[in-house]
Amino acid sequence: MANLIASLYVLIVGMLSIYGILGLITLFLFWRHRSGQDVAPVIDGEDLPTVTVQLPVYNERLVIERLVAAAANLNYPSDKLQIQVIDDSDDETSEVAQTCIQYHRARGVNIEHVRRSERSGFKAGALAEAHLLANGEFLAIFDADFLPDSDFLAQTVPHFLDNPDLGMIQARWGHLNATQSSLTAAQAIALDKHFVMEQYVRHRTRMFPKFNGSAGVWRRACIDDAGGWRADTVCEDLCLSTRATLKGWEFRYLGDVVAPAELPGSIQAYKSQQARWAKGSVQCLRKYARQILQDDNHTLFGRFYALLSMSAYGTHILLLMLLLLQLPILLLDVKLPPYLIVLALFGIGQPLLFILAQQATYKDWGRRIRHFPALLLVAIGTAPSNSRAIIQAFFDGKHHTFIRTPKGYSLRASTLPKYWLPRDGTLWLELLLASYAGFCLFLAISSGQTGALFLLLTSLFGFSYVAILEIRESILNTVD
Repeated sequence: MANLIASLYVLIVGMLSIYGILGLITLFLFWRHRSGQDVAPVIDGEDLPTVTVQLPVYNERLVIERLVAAAANLNYPSDKLQIQVIDDSDDETSEVAQTCIQYHRARGVNIEHVRRSERSGFKAGALAEAHLLANGEFLAIFDADFLPDSDFLAQTVPHFLDNPDLGMIQARWGHLNATQSSLTAAQAIALDKHFVMEQYVRHRTRMFPKFNGSAGVWRRACIDDAGGWRADTVCEDLCLSTRATLKGWEFRYLGDVVAPAELPGSIQAYKSQQARWAKGSVQCLRKYARQILQDDNHTLFGRFYALLSMSAYGTHILLLMLLLLQLPILLLDVKLPPYLIVLALFGIGQPLLFILAQQATYKDWGRRIRHFPALLLVAIGTAPSNSRAIIQAFFDGKHHTFIRTPKGYSLRASTLPKYWLPRDGTLWLELLLASYAGFCLFLAISSGQTGALFLLLTSLFGFSYVAILEIRESILNTVD
């Protein structure tokens, strides 16, 4: 039994080390391709193409006004710009949106209110229906939490005009509320790592780059050629991106074009968002893994890079397995091989990406990375909800519910209970895992088996941290 447990433990650590190596490779590729910028060609206003700006919203009355105002203030020829407020709301959002639309329409803005009789297909369904009503050759998409600068289209659309094979441009996400709390600061670090490092590398090396769902511009012909928006996953952005890449379309990432967005200020909202991304990534992995592996238009390494990226949320399941193995290892006094430390050291690859993304982006990066411990705790604490989402991706069949991420409120917004998400049911599991980690930590210290102290300590604090945040929000939400 001891040998079996040791072998399983080594296997799990080895699987985790693959993602660490992936981080080191990403870092190498970033430094190799970091030079050079994609400069937009100068285009006369008369030669600019038609653009439709699409704003998909669902119950966003707290942010709809600022979103519509930002879209209406985009600096682009008015006769070539169409704005669609794609509104699936069933609350007061629609009334607020209509008032905003009437105001900007009176100012001469070509803005429309697109409503559906039912919310079938969620965001993908809304975009698919609005696509039929759009008149732009290019489609820019912004979620409700974004505030694009007025020159966003001027910095992105001209890139398409000298490359007919360019199907999509993705801008970098900025952060409107990174300093609101340790939770939002941790999220900012995580997103910066993805955009500054991973997206940059994937686009520059053409290793299945992707659209992130917002702050991007699509060539209409690319969407049509790839089969349009589909609602059979909860990551419609990754789904469409993968199909377009398999069709041979090129993507471009513009790291110097930043679209500020609001980070979830609630731990429950963040857990919901991460669970949706985890589930959607695995759904796309299941859906496209064979096609990606068989795609000879991409290098073998690029194909494996894409598959590993899609499966990255699976590290949460591996982490939980490592933790659960600690008790039998301690009770049976399992001897682990000394070379295990070598595999564990590869894990430095991902943390390095987080830190170096800050260094490459901000002058005050040293101050910003002080929130890295909070990111580590949140990443561990969300493992139960993300693991459940991954399991659902395998067993839910075609039943996929898109749960929105509420925007525009803080912990003081308890007077707006409709904008709070209910607990996702993993609180008790988080508390149980924290207790389990604490018990194993006590046993490890008592018996002098200190090999897994870091894992046990971070698990104890990570699960406790997320559970405490969730309990706190639940209490605030019950205050009249």
